[in-house]
Amino acid sequence: MSTQSTRRFVVEARSTDTFGRVLCAARDQHFVVDGPVQNGCPGEAVTPPEIFLAGVATCGVELLQVMARDESIPLRSVSAQIDGWIDREHPVRTDVMVFNGARLKLLLDGVTREQADGLVEKFKSR
Repeated sequence: MSTQSTRRFVVEARSTDTFGRVLCAARDQHFVVDGPVQNGCPGEAVTPPEIFLAGVATCGVELLQVMARDESIPLRSVSAQIDGWIDREHPVRTDVMVFNGARLKLLLDGVTREQADGLVEKFKSR
């Protein structure tokens, strides 16, 4: 495995004195994640499913910016909204909880419809 082609990401998570509250760190950035109220946790900070969905949405925004820059497409801004759902009565798997589905909506400003469609198709193929 070449170190040139391999990217490594490290995130740490540890419990706190508050039940269900987790302190996370990535490089020199720190943030709090709470388990949901349904699990007897605080539910005040973002939850693990929300963090997961945020990762997908931010990946889309960032990659669209990079692809537009690389192709000299005049993308002014990108916004994303992601909606994910878990149906406990109809689980996808019985051994682990996963999302039944998700829908990502992207809004690209400063580009033509054809440019936007092309960028989104490239993103979807990654």
